[in-house]
Amino acid sequence: MMMSPRLPRVTGKEVIAALKRAGFVVVRENSGSHKFLSHPEDATRYATVAVHSGKNIPVGTLNEILRTASLTPEEFRNLL
Repeated sequence: MMMSPRLPRVTGKEVIAALKRAGFVVVRENSGSHKFLSHPEDATRYATVAVHSGKNIPVGTLNEILRTASLTPEEFRNLL
């Protein structure tokens, strides 16, 4: 079994910046701390990111964000 490379520890702001570099745009923000992003060229690619100042995104949450955004951990690392 191949071990997937470890994901970096990142904040919500860093995740959003990386997703924007991948072409995602913020389509909506709720009154709380979540930003909703989607990819203008592929509606099946989206992400919901919680932004809590200075707090890292939990690994499971980051995995889910990458899954719905159709990004590999390696692609994500290159966008950081």
